Amino acid sequence: MSAKQKLRLAILASGSGSNLQSIIDQCQQGLLDAEICLVISNNPEAGALKRAALAGIETICINHREFDKREKFDQAVVATLEKVGAELVVLAGFMRIISTLFLQAFPQRIINIHPSLLPSFPGLHVQLKAIEYGAKFSGCTVHFVDTGVDTGPIIVQAVVPILHDDSEETLAARILEQEHIIYPQAIQWIAAGRVKIIDRQVKILESEPPAATLINPLPSNG
Repeated sequence: MSAKQKLRLAILASGSGSNLQSIIDQCQQGLLDAEICLVISNNPEAGALKRAALAGIETICINHREFDKREKFDQAVVATLEKVGAELVVLAGFMRIISTLFLQAFPQRIINIHPSLLPSFPGLHVQLKAIEYGAKFSGCTVHFVDTGVDTGPIIVQAVVPILHDDSEETLAARILEQEHIIYPQAIQWIAAGRVKIIDRQVKILESEPPAATLINPLPSNG
């Protein structure tokens, strides 16, 4: 696939950017039919900005603290994404709730990774919640973003056993290893036109269909 045919990714991150790094690495190795056109952070100290800069990727910090309303922050982010021609928005530890305004600008074009087996344990501190609940397995989930908290259609999941002596930190570390595998995989499926959404179920097509669009739209009720 030629460079101009590659899916244009914009990655939003607030923290260290380890998932960003896994995507950068696979792009550089030619394993993804995608290219990162921009990395945005709401945190000027985010390690993700440093990782992107080292890889020669354009970066920008849009600090949410400079906006008095969430919608105004989202407007600034959306305008920036549209300016660079982003086709898929990838949330990689982006610690901001996505507004309806953002979702309407990129319908079925925003994905996220969450460190649990959704729909179990949405939200924060999920590794500790799984241990305290007595769950025997945890894992991670790549999903489309919708108006709920970690409620969008699920693309792919990876399962990790919870060991009897696990702490929140040890479980999180093992889950993170799987995140670095399945997030680039989900991006590649989307880039290859293999992702189809039917109602809220995500189907992965066996091979790239002719003249495939990025994501098949939801069927209408009419």
